[in-house]
Amino acid sequence: MIVGILQTDSVLPQYQAAHGNYPGMFERLLSTHDVQCKHYNVEAMEYPDIDECDGYLITGSKSSVYDDEPWIVRLSEFVQALHQRKKSTVGVCFGHQLIAHALGGRTQSAPVGWGVGIHEVQVVAKTTFLDPFLDQVRLIVSHKDQVAALPTGAQLIATSDFCPVAMFSVGEHMFGIQGHPEFSKPYSAEMMGHRRKILGEEKYAEGIGSLESALDADVVTSWIVNFIKR
Repeated sequence: MIVGILQTDSVLPQYQAAHGNYPGMFERLLSTHDVQCKHYNVEAMEYPDIDECDGYLITGSKSSVYDDEPWIVRLSEFVQALHQRKKSTVGVCFGHQLIAHALGGRTQSAPVGWGVGIHEVQVVAKTTFLDPFLDQVRLIVSHKDQVAALPTGAQLIATSDFCPVAMFSVGEHMFGIQGHPEFSKPYSAEMMGHRRKILGEEKYAEGIGSLESALDADVVTSWIVNFIKR
């Protein structure tokens, strides 16, 4: 199976030696499931033919999906084309928000502010691709925007008080995940340190402390692979 990684941002240069770039993070995850990856820098307007890959994964980004940027408009159009073709597509963080936004939902700056560190969400739907199934999943998060309204016909998959739309699907071909299964704890700590002044000391300390918790990234990676394969 070939998955196209649609890259919407790059790791800051000072962190790339230790942590790599976003496509590489996802490739490491997916390689454990015998998945081959191709990379496309859509922020630089690099796109595949729609049938080059079996499915697509849209990465996170520091940008907001409602920013008036040509590359975001173009990516929204590509997502709409993937939707029309019912091509398996997974969005993570920015990608999750963009799928919702492009298909008629709404993403906005979250009134609760930044989410950082490890957050737990409740799984509220039992569908076949959630295998192995967990009632709660813990992932690293790093976002100031959230999906505020789902597209028509979308199914809520996971939720929390902090992030009401933590995961959702549209049909059998679109899957959005607000958390970051690809992030390591050391990278999360680096990013919180980079944004320490923006976050404030209380949220920074809470986020750093949360990194003591266990992660369910391996389970969520299985869900991603199951979703694309079906």
